[in-house]
Amino acid sequence: MADSNVDGRLNERARLLLKTLVERYIREGQPVGSRTLSRDSGLSLSPATVRNAMADLEEMGLLISPHTSAGRVPTVQGYRFFIDSLLQVDPLASQEVEALRGQFGDEQDSHALIQTASNMLSDLTRLAGIVTVPRQDEVRLRHVEFLSLSGDQVLVILVLNDREVQNRIIRTGQRFTDSQLQQATNYLNEICAGKDLTQVREDLLGEMRQARKRMNDIMVSAIEMAGMAFDSEPKDEDVMVSGQTRLMEYGELADMEKLRLLFDAFARKRDILLLLDHVLTARGVQIFIGEESGSDIFEQCSVVSAPYHSEGRVLGVLGVIGPTRMAYDRVIPIVDVTARLLGAALSSRA
Repeated sequence: MADSNVDGRLNERARLLLKTLVERYIREGQPVGSRTLSRDSGLSLSPATVRNAMADLEEMGLLISPHTSAGRVPTVQGYRFFIDSLLQVDPLASQEVEALRGQFGDEQDSHALIQTASNMLSDLTRLAGIVTVPRQDEVRLRHVEFLSLSGDQVLVILVLNDREVQNRIIRTGQRFTDSQLQQATNYLNEICAGKDLTQVREDLLGEMRQARKRMNDIMVSAIEMAGMAFDSEPKDEDVMVSGQTRLMEYGELADMEKLRLLFDAFARKRDILLLLDHVLTARGVQIFIGEESGSDIFEQCSVVSAPYHSEGRVLGVLGVIGPTRMAYDRVIPIVDVTARLLGAALSSRA
């Protein structure tokens, strides 16, 4: 929310100048000088008067003057005031909404829908699109199968709930014959089928601890493989990211070391997940600007995000990550509509 003390100190002229400067900087990415601002604002003010007004805005912490330029750029506080008090956001046109709705095809499963949403966010905004994968309250194991791949790799096929199929590749540290893997498949299906996946994992680890000495080698191996396949710790697939290389198009993010850290965050995805966790309990679109994210990695970035729902229940969060000078008036409605469309599409698959 905008600082109420700042809000009360800004007259209409100062608001218009700040709004004009932020919009110009978002478009051009260059510090805005007094002559440019005087012309763009449409006010009959001399450059000297505009310079004084800009100095006042800088004193309030809304603008800053880079060392290399006499112009000003918005601070995090300046962006925050702009978004909360000055930004006008128009809803997407009905034909745009229908075109987006058409991208969520009836033939797509839940995973494909989430990938579509991530790609769509990136394509429409020219930023990085992010969607967290829904985490079900209860996942029941219907069937498990182990198939040998090359070396010590094993393909695990999990049939969950009524129709969801997941394939995972694990490394076992040793090579198993097809016969051994079939034995493991039969054993686990006999003792685990129909149980909640979290409980399956706990039961298997408990059995391994309590009865390891009396079980034969193949049963031990089966439980060890199942422990890897059913691991409930967060994985990279908990969040889907598209278009992160598009951030290289923005000069303020072009520093190779900063980009490396940002791309590392995308690769790990942990920082993104932690940030988006804050959105799960919020209503509507949430915006984190620079330092507001709580992570140094995103200090020159903004995150615009929104939770998506199915049947009144929050399933996850989606949004975009880009430079702080992103076109918020365009990005905000895109994020909002995409969250609504994804939630509706997932509800129709339930």
